[in-house]
Amino acid sequence: MGKTFRFLFCLLLALSIPSLGESQTRPGPPPNLPTGPQPPGTISRPDSIADSGLYGFWSEMTNQGRAGGALLGKVRVEGQPLLWEPILVSIICQEKAVNTTRTDPKGNFAFTTVRGVINAQADVQREMKIYYEGCKVEASLTGFHSDALTITERNLREEPELGTIWLHSNGRAIGAALSTMSGAVPKKAEKLFEAAHAAMLEQNPERAQSDLAKAVRVYPEFAEAWFQLGKLQMTSGAQSARESFSKALAADPQFILPYEGLAQLAVLEEKWPEVLANTSHALQLEPSGTPRIWYFDALANYQAAKLDAARAGAVKSLAMDPGHQIPNTEQLLAVILARQGDYEGALQHLRNCLAYVTTGPNVEFLKQQIGQLERTVQQSKARRN
Repeated sequence: MGKTFRFLFCLLLALSIPSLGESQTRPGPPPNLPTGPQPPGTISRPDSIADSGLYGFWSEMTNQGRAGGALLGKVRVEGQPLLWEPILVSIICQEKAVNTTRTDPKGNFAFTTVRGVINAQADVQREMKIYYEGCKVEASLTGFHSDALTITERNLREEPELGTIWLHSNGRAIGAALSTMSGAVPKKAEKLFEAAHAAMLEQNPERAQSDLAKAVRVYPEFAEAWFQLGKLQMTSGAQSARESFSKALAADPQFILPYEGLAQLAVLEEKWPEVLANTSHALQLEPSGTPRIWYFDALANYQAAKLDAARAGAVKSLAMDPGHQIPNTEQLLAVILARQGDYEGALQHLRNCLAYVTTGPNVEFLKQQIGQLERTVQQSKARRN
């Protein structure tokens, strides 16, 4: 059973592990699509998602008196311009995160599903009213604490605009998702960094990479520029990306995100001790971790046959990610439980996966895993009886 599940999981991992480059270009709610001349024969509608992006589409729906089935808002960071990284936003009910999404490049966010499951529009409207009234909406960024917005009946029935969530610096936080050295950046390097950001918003990564390379030449201690440069380099050269992440950490050892980048590179190269070294550094700076850090940590511990640690990491990652932004965590937890002999627990988690893994090659694969585990559970019960 252990060898079978190891083979199945490695194949599943190869099919679907996300990259940092993907997270840069595909945050939660998609960014507004570029405007411009339409191709011949294209009909432009004022209520089209293609015209305004997901957030703009739902805003337009609100103006037309069709509120319901969506919750909208913005995230801003105190003392900071618009950020490169999508920020995690969660709906918290009874102190538990029940749904998550991510901001687009302009800081907007939209919840259009209930409990991370895609339903018919009428079902979403009804279930939002049932599950979300009185719950809180908070953002999450390492080194910062979030305001909380309360979801009211009015938000669910008439006005889905929640408002703005502000993130405030923790001051004495050991680690942060933003470099603490940003205040020392020379104006020329800062302008190049801003130009690179604008290029990414225009979906021009080549120009962004060029501007970032210029920024770090002007100011070699520019940690955030090194980090963003490393992310862009991941698609073309792992060694260049590794060097850029390492230079980001040399410039600012309290900057957590480069450890996550280094951990991802090590996962892709199956260098499991290196993965654990980087996740351990990140968790020393911020013990609560992030869903991705805990996922990488769990995966590396699983490969090292440290099953208790792997299980703990996977459970933490899954609890922080109810929207399944990291699609493989629950499947990894099922593999770990099966290796530990908890076949019924593993089976339940694989069945859970079918609620949100609904398309693509992994669906049939999951069904095969479930069928195999169902037979194993039945055989185990028969032996006990």
